[in-house]
Amino acid sequence: MSDTPVRLGRPSVRKLPQLPSAVRGLAPASALRLSRPSDTWFKPALSVVVASAVPHLTLLAVGRLDLIVYTMAGSLCALYGHGLPYARRARAVAGVVLGMAAGLAVSLVTASLTGSTAVLIAVGALLAAVQKVLCDATRIGPPGHVIFTFVSSAALFAPQRLGQIPGHLALTLGAGAFAWLVALAPALVRREGPERRAVARALEAAAVCAADPGPRNRDAADPGPRHRHAAAAAVHAAWQCLLASGRPTPVRRSLERLVVHAEAAFVAPGPATGAAHPERLRAWAARTRGRGPVPTPPPAPGTADELYGIDAERAVLRAREGRRAARRALLRRLGPGSPLLPVAVRTLIGCALAGYLCAALGVGRPYWAIVTAASLYQANITLSWNRTLQRTLGNLLGVLVFAAVLPVSRISPLALVCCCLFFGFAAEALITRNYWLGSVAVTPMALLVLEFGGAHPAGELIGDRVLDTVLGAATGFLAATLVTNRRATGRVEQALDATDRARAAAERTVADPAAAPTERDRTRRALTASLVELREAGDTAAGEWWQRALPEQRLLAAERAGHRTLAATAPRRGPAAHAPSIGAE
Repeated sequence: MSDTPVRLGRPSVRKLPQLPSAVRGLAPASALRLSRPSDTWFKPALSVVVASAVPHLTLLAVGRLDLIVYTMAGSLCALYGHGLPYARRARAVAGVVLGMAAGLAVSLVTASLTGSTAVLIAVGALLAAVQKVLCDATRIGPPGHVIFTFVSSAALFAPQRLGQIPGHLALTLGAGAFAWLVALAPALVRREGPERRAVARALEAAAVCAADPGPRNRDAADPGPRHRHAAAAAVHAAWQCLLASGRPTPVRRSLERLVVHAEAAFVAPGPATGAAHPERLRAWAARTRGRGPVPTPPPAPGTADELYGIDAERAVLRAREGRRAARRALLRRLGPGSPLLPVAVRTLIGCALAGYLCAALGVGRPYWAIVTAASLYQANITLSWNRTLQRTLGNLLGVLVFAAVLPVSRISPLALVCCCLFFGFAAEALITRNYWLGSVAVTPMALLVLEFGGAHPAGELIGDRVLDTVLGAATGFLAATLVTNRRATGRVEQALDATDRARAAAERTVADPAAAPTERDRTRRALTASLVELREAGDTAAGEWWQRALPEQRLLAAERAGHRTLAATAPRRGPAAHAPSIGAE
């Protein structure tokens, strides 16, 4: 960001660089490259092991390992919600358990009423599309819809009678209730753990932005926008986490003050001094992430008003009108004009084609092909291509691992249970490095689940899985290329309009000396949220094929103007007094 005073008017579009596109070509190397593991990889890994171990060992003790597929449906719910504060996590995981049970119920009823493979595949594809849309609309986060599709598709092809369904659903709900307890158990030890991690990420991103703010000459090439985008997203996520965390506590008050400093460091990066110094921000992040006391930052002008504004926003969100607004926003994401609709159509067609093709070739478990196709569909076709490579490589390597571990799993039922628990942990531990690496562990676990119902010929299992993987990946990606998503550009245009409105509102409140500090803070956070949404929409559209040209220059101009408006709020808040002045030429 430039340190030169600027005028906050209509954004200029001259001398703008090209929009960084998400399309980098279909390069396998970048899709398969390993990244650093997530800072919380062990949480879902440990949670799913604990949530699965108790039902697995209980069924082992009573000699009914054939029912593990139903308890596993509930146990896998422990994978969700680990980035959410506990107040919201309780509702989110409860919704996941109910959603899992609902999908399983549809599958079990269908399986009990018909043996037609064509009908079962159609229902499986429809369920996969619905689950994809609902998970994307609610933004439940990883692992997304794939777990739902895995459970419901497998249940479709399991022998079932109507009289058995209530008991099987009771097993799922019971295991799901235990998974809910496991997901919330850490709150007894560290009540503000998710908030602390979210704030630590915001401080770390702000430190990077403060260390590399970009050139002072606004016409020079600027290496800093990516840092500002990352910092804006991290700060916005931290605010959202704190707003959803429940009543203010002393720890949360300290966290809110830390986010104020993180926000000040990224909205107007400049000379690294005082609270905005990168090393001080990193030190705060390390202490915030740790188990000791939350650091207490020095007071900044306007901080008291800022925290009062946060309380006001929290009250609005919890009020009846706030809940209604949230429901309306969800309905808009699910409405007829939703950009999620083309992705749902892709999922429906791709899963159906994969299932029918495998059935035509005589594969006994076409649900593997359905799950493979469903797992490919990401935000755009470029990411879907990357997932196709990752899924294919991971599954093919995974069947080799299965072949190696199968003799060990057949030593005893306890050995089989332990193998499944090990691969469940390994999958979550590895998947944050790269999806293909996690798939190497997921594949043998999925194959070993079949062993609970009785031994199967190893060659048959391996051959079917390889064929289903290749056919599912090929037909799934073919559907992604045939079903275009022209609504991606429309989403960018809507985000541009929303950003323009948010910027205009922020400029009015900043320029108005009579505006309440809480109103300025509210409009600033609304502008930050709109910039995050704009960047997400732009990246998604840039990775789509066969669509209208993106308004690249307008997008870049809107982002630049938005960040300048954010910077213009800094003089009224103290920590970054070097920010541009409003109305200066």
